[in-house]
Amino acid sequence: MIHFNIPAIDQALLPALQAKVDSKTKPLGSLGKLEEIAIQLGLIQQRLQPRLQSPHLLVFAGDHGIAKEGIVNPYPQEVTLQMVHNFLQGGAAVNVFARQHNIQMKVVDAGVNGNLQPHQDLISAKIAYGTKNYREEDAMSLEDCHRAIAKGAEIVEMISQNGCNIIGFGEMGIGNTSSSALLMHYITDIPLEKCIGKGTSTSDSQYKTKVNHLKKVLFNLNGIDLKDYYLLLSKIGGFEIAQMCGGMLRAAELGMTIMVDGFISSIAALIASKLHPTLLKYCIFVHCSEEKGHQALLEYMGVQALLSLNMRLGEGSGIAVCYPIIDSACRFLNEMASFEDAGVSDTH
Repeated sequence: MIHFNIPAIDQALLPALQAKVDSKTKPLGSLGKLEEIAIQLGLIQQRLQPRLQSPHLLVFAGDHGIAKEGIVNPYPQEVTLQMVHNFLQGGAAVNVFARQHNIQMKVVDAGVNGNLQPHQDLISAKIAYGTKNYREEDAMSLEDCHRAIAKGAEIVEMISQNGCNIIGFGEMGIGNTSSSALLMHYITDIPLEKCIGKGTSTSDSQYKTKVNHLKKVLFNLNGIDLKDYYLLLSKIGGFEIAQMCGGMLRAAELGMTIMVDGFISSIAALIASKLHPTLLKYCIFVHCSEEKGHQALLEYMGVQALLSLNMRLGEGSGIAVCYPIIDSACRFLNEMASFEDAGVSDTH
């Protein structure tokens, strides 16, 4: 089992950062959340002049055995593999937004049910050809769960060695909203119906079938230790979720800023934070997804999303759209004149 050492962020620099923000040529608090982000970046980096270096976005892709039934998802499982090809060809929404904002994007094959040819933007980290059907058996072995977490950590460490200090986590996997809803229910004790969303283009009738189908999974989990998050992840998780969890933990350990996308990425952050509560201070939750359970999940974790754009695409698309806001927060802290610099009377 891999171990992480994630220290609580030292708050000693907070008064100086707050004073720097307040000294800018603006009314106190007038830049709202941008001020909060600027201070968070400064505290994570322990610098009065934080810098965003080589921003990266990782899209972790993995298949789920339950998706083969075609009950919890309207799209066939093959769409995961097809979308990975689309990512690598640069044709998905997240590719467009990442190019627009000069974000380095990599696709991680965490467990796609298919073979992928080598590509400069593909990171091969396949644990298996998708998980097993957790309605019938454990999604993965405990050993494979630990392997996935370690692999996610290894990937992030490799990227950090190239100078990256801010990294985003997105995902792709037909059926992964179902896995995420089950994980949310078991960890938070929020009723399952409030955790299950429509996912990708699910009709009302398909949604009702999805809820009833997933309720049957609950009977298979009676008696397990709900505080053993590795065990729970192995029972009903996905390889992409496990690798994101490991990646986030390593990113926090390395003092990187973590950008969390939507519902599935937030589930990975939830599990990672249960293992190491200090992780959340390193995270920026970029948007609140339209997925039914996401707002409740954010509230449970005590965090706020920066944006609410009615998005529920996944892929890390929210990260690519939101990154310029984070960049703006960093830039105003470093580049905006103070009252003293500008010779403007300070009326605070």
